[in-house]
Amino acid sequence: MNFWHGKQIVIGLGGGIAAYKTLEVIRRLREAGATVTPVPTQAALRFVTGLTLQALSGEPIREDLFSPLAPDGMDHIRLAQAADLVIVAPATADLLARMATGQADDLLSALLLARRGPVLVAPAMNPAMWEHPATQRNVATLRQDGIGFVGPESGAMACGDQGSGRMAEPATLLEAARRALTPKILAGRRVVITAGPTREELDPVRFLSNHSSGKMGWAVALAALRAGARVDLVHGPVALPVPWGAVAHAVGSACEMLDATLDVWLSAPGNPRCDAAILTAAVADYRPEKRLNDKIKKEHAFSELRLELTQNPDILAMLSAWTGMRSRDGHQRVIVGFAAETGNALTRGKAKRIRKGCDLLAINDVSAPGCGFGTDTNAVTLIGRDGREEAWPLLPKEQVAEKLIQAVGDLMRNIHTTP
Repeated sequence: MNFWHGKQIVIGLGGGIAAYKTLEVIRRLREAGATVTPVPTQAALRFVTGLTLQALSGEPIREDLFSPLAPDGMDHIRLAQAADLVIVAPATADLLARMATGQADDLLSALLLARRGPVLVAPAMNPAMWEHPATQRNVATLRQDGIGFVGPESGAMACGDQGSGRMAEPATLLEAARRALTPKILAGRRVVITAGPTREELDPVRFLSNHSSGKMGWAVALAALRAGARVDLVHGPVALPVPWGAVAHAVGSACEMLDATLDVWLSAPGNPRCDAAILTAAVADYRPEKRLNDKIKKEHAFSELRLELTQNPDILAMLSAWTGMRSRDGHQRVIVGFAAETGNALTRGKAKRIRKGCDLLAINDVSAPGCGFGTDTNAVTLIGRDGREEAWPLLPKEQVAEKLIQAVGDLMRNIHTTP
């Protein structure tokens, strides 16, 4: 499944040095299977050439509102109606001002005025221009009109100034574009997700842990963000960048993960309460009875080291027992767990779902090819308290996450509409 395959994307370019970043966006979208139509302003063509835009997009550029080559002279209407998404990058201060006041004196501005579908803009300008009250008024107007924004980011500018005004990087812009086109089945929801391993310290230099990379949890967090959720990501030690838009809570041990998860789950009055918990983390079942302050020394070559271990708290069982489908305050919540099993995984997983009390449990056999820790794929069987059982084939973890978020959204919708 390729999300971008067949998508019609119009990219409008304003006249700014950040237009060089847009070239990378065009290239990536085309490689992903989208049809990209560049619509540069005349000012934009002072920074990037029409030939470059055409070569990267594989489509002729559109730049003239009154082009005699346009069928019926209606390029601005046709492009506005046919596009799945219109991206404006870079969106200069001048272009934002013209959009906010409804001007239509060139092809891009006329197209934007005729547009009724999603529009995503990536501002890029000097920090003083971005912070100017006039620009902020224009941004507020455009947000009220339903225009989506990504950035600007803070950092060094081409002019040498520092501050907020850098255009979003291509990867961030592409992620924002994908979110703009993803159905918002979790809009207004808050989800806490746990991911990665935990580490249980033996001494200042050693610890007990597992092979979890956090990739499955990261994929679930991205899918939830794309579905419109507010995401709190409680994660152990991983080598992954925090997904754009997620609130990250880095922890080390299982007890720290429990505390951080409960802090989010039992949010203070006035904060949005959580609607779901999706616990993908590979939490250590045991920790050392005592953590030593000094490094354990190997005094003799053949001496034995015996460890006294104690059981860690069961985060999934605790949340399920505390809230389940209906919490004590009457707010309906969904609890989802993951079970990494080996051998007879389905039977063990079904017993675990009953024992833990969660609403959904995703079971995967980590000994199966392509399903182990650190892989980019997974094969999952999803079981529910209502007896549902769905076996998903080996898929990229991104697709597994999307199917899981769809299942969570369906369950939320059902429990909130059932009297």
